[in-house]
Parts: sequence; C-alpha cells; structure tokens
Amino acid sequence: MNPFIKMITATKMVGAIVLTLGIAIFLYGMMIQDYIFITGIGVGAVMGAVFIFLIGMFLVAAEEMLRNVHKK
Repeated sequence: MNPFIKMITATKMVGAIVLTLGIAIFLYGMMIQDYIFITGIGVGAVMGAVFIFLIGMFLVAAEEMLRNVHKK
C-alpha cells in the first residue's frame, strides 16, 4: 500500500474519532445547563480534530512534493 494512502487513512480516522467525540461533548454540554464548561471542551475538541486533519493533509502533500522534486 502506498505510504501516502496510509498516512491519509490514519489522519482521517483520528480526525473522525476526535470530531465525533468533540461533537458529542459539545451537545452534552449544550443540553445539560449545569455543565456549561463542558461546551468549551467540546468546541476545543472539534477545533483540534480539524487541526489534526489539516496538518496531516499538509504533511502528505509536502512529502509527495519532495519526492516529485527529487525524481527530476
């Protein structure tokens, strides 16, 4: 299997898990008014998931570009 595909798959899986947990924590914090600070944790987890996904895609793109430059 191509190493780029492995990295993209790993990034998608980790990002999806963190995103799902973040949305669940956010919704739990919004529904339960006594625990409003949990909403902030949920928002942070969602932003973290997006950050993980974007950094993973950047690393894959950078590695692929470096390999293409060295082939020439």
